[in-house]
Amino acid sequence: MIDLKPLCIDGKFYRAVSVELPKTSLLAIASDKSYIMCGALDVGLLNSRLADRGIIAGKATGVRTLEELLNAPLAEVTLEAEKYGIRPGMIGREALLKMP
Repeated sequence: MIDLKPLCIDGKFYRAVSVELPKTSLLAIASDKSYIMCGALDVGLLNSRLADRGIIAGKATGVRTLEELLNAPLAEVTLEAEKYGIRPGMIGREALLKMP
């Protein structure tokens, strides 16, 4: 099943997506220009082979719900995200509010 719903945090709007797969789920919360995602996100790939795209993103591991994604510390962030003051260890919700 795929679940897509709007999400508002401090007056900013996001799209929250949950995709149920066998034995796992993919989770992401995105604005028009950036996103946070579950552990499936390959930050190394975004920083190297896709660096020219300037992707602003962060990854939280061990999360099973969108609420957990919002409240978990980010394990990794892209180099582009760091330009906005987003760092590993920052809670997902806080990172989203710093992202464009």
